[in-house]
Amino acid sequence: LKGAEIVAGNKVYKCEDPDGFAFGIISSSMFITWQKAVGGRIKNDPAFSNTLTWNSFPLPEVSDAERQSIIEAGARVLEARAKHPERTLAQHYAEGFMDTDLLKAHAALDRVVDRQFSQRKCETNERRAQVLFERYAQLTTSKKY
Repeated sequence: LKGAEIVAGNKVYKCEDPDGFAFGIISSSMFITWQKAVGGRIKNDPAFSNTLTWNSFPLPEVSDAERQSIIEAGARVLEARAKHPERTLAQHYAEGFMDTDLLKAHAALDRVVDRQFSQRKCETNERRAQVLFERYAQLTTSKKY
């Protein structure tokens, strides 16, 4: 790659995401909860790892309809952000300053993703962590492995 406009560190990962499914998943509270639990930290910031975080994320199989629901919910997050193009991501997500439309879009995305993991509504990230680790335990103790 040429040019000074490209700056990359050693913690850069690329994910092909032609339909937005991966964006929907990684933008969900379910994934962020997993990321914070298993991904580690650099200073106070969550540290992403494709092997520890992404490859171990215990995502259940999703139907085509469920996949489409996640894609559409993720698209609504992007639409909410696009209403304020002057804002950086940090400004969009500043605690106590999130736009109402963005909050609603994330809540809708969380409902869709949470349903893939649990029949019960996940009201807290503690509940999400419980569901995630139960699912991970099921996957890693099954006879498939």
